[in-house]
Amino acid sequence: MKHRILIVEDDKNVSLALSTRLSSSGFDVSIAYDAAAAVVEARKNHPDLILLDLMLPAGGGAVALQRIRNFASLASTPTIVLTAMRDPFIRSMVSELGITAYFEKPYDSGELLAAIHEALAAPIQ
Repeated sequence: MKHRILIVEDDKNVSLALSTRLSSSGFDVSIAYDAAAAVVEARKNHPDLILLDLMLPAGGGAVALQRIRNFASLASTPTIVLTAMRDPFIRSMVSELGITAYFEKPYDSGELLAAIHEALAAPIQ
């Protein structure tokens, strides 16, 4: 069974690149382009992992993560933050919500893929 990954990213070029890379690595991928859609998509499809941008329309990534964490079935879903934000306060705040990893853009795609595999304990293809 393929692991399901939810990409939450408002930049369509970034989300397409991530989706292509992850799909070719054997993952089932869905995309949400704003915070509100992220909560709906996560609740509907119960992803195995969430890739989350923080600067999002409709509430922001931190708010989306808080809302997602409020659902018992999603409370421990591994979440990797991908962001251009370099604010230590924001990083601390999302860390308190139980993120798995934090990558600042631009990020190394090989390191990101390794972090995803580690979080899912999935073999690297």
